[in-house]
Amino acid sequence: MPVSGTCYHCGLPLPAGVSFSVKIDGELRLMCCLGCQSVAEAIVAGGHGEYYRQRDAMPESPREALPVAFRELGLFDHPEAQKGFVRPVGEHEREASLILEGITCAACVWLNESHLARQAGVTAVNINYATRRARVRWDERKTKLSEILAAVAAIGYRAHPYDPARSESLAQEERRGALWRVFVAGFGMMQVMMYAIPVYLADDGTMAADIELLMRWASLILTLPVVLYSAAPFFRSAWRDLSLCRVGMDVPVALGIGCAFVASFWATLEGTGEVYFDSVTMFVFLLLGGRYLEMMARQRAVRGVEALAKAMPTFAQRLVAFPALETDVVVASSLMVGDLILVKPGEGIPADGVVVQGQSEADEALLTGESIPVRKDVGGSVVGGSVNVGSPLVVRVTGVGEQTRIAAIQRLMEQAATEKPRLALLADRVAARFVAALLLLALITAVSWYVIEPQRALWVFVSVLVVSCPCALSLATPAALTVATGAMAARGLLIARGHAIETLAQADCWVFDKTGTLTCGKPRLVEIFTADGESSVQVHRLAAALEMGSEHPLALALREGVSTEGIGDLGHLRSVTGAGVEAMAAGERLRLGSPGFALPASLAELPSFAAQWQAEGDTLIVLADERRWRALFRVRDVVRLSAAPAILGLQALGLETALMSGDSLPTALKAGERLGIRRTWGALSPEDKYCRLRELQEHGHVVAMVGDGVNDAPVLAQAQVSIAMGSGTELARTQSDMVLLGENLQQLVSGVRIARKTMSIIRQNLAWAFAYNLLAIPAAMAGLITPWMAGIGMSASSLLVVLNALRLTRPSHVT
Repeated sequence: MPVSGTCYHCGLPLPAGVSFSVKIDGELRLMCCLGCQSVAEAIVAGGHGEYYRQRDAMPESPREALPVAFRELGLFDHPEAQKGFVRPVGEHEREASLILEGITCAACVWLNESHLARQAGVTAVNINYATRRARVRWDERKTKLSEILAAVAAIGYRAHPYDPARSESLAQEERRGALWRVFVAGFGMMQVMMYAIPVYLADDGTMAADIELLMRWASLILTLPVVLYSAAPFFRSAWRDLSLCRVGMDVPVALGIGCAFVASFWATLEGTGEVYFDSVTMFVFLLLGGRYLEMMARQRAVRGVEALAKAMPTFAQRLVAFPALETDVVVASSLMVGDLILVKPGEGIPADGVVVQGQSEADEALLTGESIPVRKDVGGSVVGGSVNVGSPLVVRVTGVGEQTRIAAIQRLMEQAATEKPRLALLADRVAARFVAALLLLALITAVSWYVIEPQRALWVFVSVLVVSCPCALSLATPAALTVATGAMAARGLLIARGHAIETLAQADCWVFDKTGTLTCGKPRLVEIFTADGESSVQVHRLAAALEMGSEHPLALALREGVSTEGIGDLGHLRSVTGAGVEAMAAGERLRLGSPGFALPASLAELPSFAAQWQAEGDTLIVLADERRWRALFRVRDVVRLSAAPAILGLQALGLETALMSGDSLPTALKAGERLGIRRTWGALSPEDKYCRLRELQEHGHVVAMVGDGVNDAPVLAQAQVSIAMGSGTELARTQSDMVLLGENLQQLVSGVRIARKTMSIIRQNLAWAFAYNLLAIPAAMAGLITPWMAGIGMSASSLLVVLNALRLTRPSHVT
């Protein structure tokens, strides 16, 4: 049985700081990760707890901890096993978050995506090369999750349910395995060189034949572990590709190593000919060393994304009998919607929720990029993963697991990372054909050299295979995009679509909505003016009743602090997007909204002071019946402190700015004047906004649209790149390419700078990859490059593009 400090289910060591548990036979058993916890819960829930009582040893490999009998039962199809990493996205559609083992290059990603996409019932699959994370969607009527996992295993890879502990464990395992391979290759290389140097330095006839033969055999023995262990991943990957009738990026590497070793082995057996064990070991060492450095750089690049997953606390204090503050410590993943939890100062908030008792501040810097804590009062919402920095809070849970805001942020980031922009697709198409062309060139080169100088044919052939670097082509774009996504996320600017960074860098005209975007989105009613004979209290109640079903900020302002008691039933209630609302009350038609909507043209004009309200930047809302206006409501919204600096910052970058608003033209013009926006439109319906944006595009502008509400959804979808305010509606966020999580509009300026620098780095990476291959391959074909030099070149080429991308993490490149 497992000893203390190991997972009760699989036997792996328990990661530090992570604790999952399952009650088995009345005792709380510790698990190493969410996957083992889910599987163990499903085993117990399915009445198969006898499995744990009868086993007398762990499986030989902890990865095979799920017994064959239970795998055949499709344990991962059990709802209990899926609850931590599967979410519904439709009536019959499900989405799982997985980690893939065995991914070594961009070709592996392509292979898994194309293989899974061909499986019946799979509707979508996206794999992030940098994080090794996969999101798979399927129709549960046509296939099961267990069948999808089996399809991954059938092509030589392994999929696990995603959880942060498992992800970090796999990253550590990857680093440890890679370091051991580098060590074995390096040690073998040094020892082989000790036997090779005397042979190189000895003059003809000065070394006895038996001594030279002894050195060859010693070199062979020392090279064997390098080829069989250190170089094994190259051979496995190449064999997997060839067995699937495709040519991957490790095929030429494995072919070069294999040919050189076999030729040297044969020469040793025969006692004649040249041996190149020193070059084989040196090449493997240099290539593995380069890949190890690349792996470390890649893992560093994704730490910002992974930090979101680790932000959620492992444990929570669930209240037993509120209002008493007695708590039970439970695993955070076991919380359910409606639970009441206590969050003490300095603790992380384990789920999304609403404050029901207490007053404090929450540090949401990891989510929004804002360093200033946000005040939290009773009724205010809190976000899982943020930190309570003030006083104790009692929170009612509203979202857990995949339903939390932090999970939604991760999904958007992964979606962006897996959607490839135009440059990446071009690079992938080139790289896919590159390897096949390379093998043909290497074969032609070998035949030519065999005719010209047979003794050099093998090494020229190996050099051509090795010196090329399709990996650099495939890494050039995703490496930069992954780092840029993390850099923007750190500033509260979330990338939701793969093309967003490329298009953001190209945008030359920025269009802003007013309410909730340039303003705080929390307008308040400051004055009511009624017609003769009307009661201000009564018309206020009537306006609140008309707006009862709306979540628009102006509707919330009218409803705040007023009761609708005494207002009769409203019939034929109809909302006109961007204009107002109308209904029947006491036999007459009422309209509430903008002056143009509420007042027919035949009615008398409004008082002169109404125009003055609008000229001062306030919003005018009119309540009218079929005969006259009955009340005027003056609503004021405060311009965000960051709005003016953001507009100035964008204009300083040479970008045009424009304002589109549904408010009256005088109100919109006043707001534009205050902010220094040169082009302003007012009194626009959603259709009008769409038409104005189309006009800008027809005049050659690449438009970036920033908005927050339902009224903005059509223009957000039409703009080449769209940014939704994180405080806006769900529809606006789903229609957008980017989401600004915080309230600081100045982060948009940083986003533009990062996007421009990212595209510059991508172009540099692609230029380097193409230039390197165009120069190195002809030089290798001409016999000017030895295999060990080719190994350095190939490793350095891949490493260079990753290190170049990491420059985006330096503050000097985004300020």
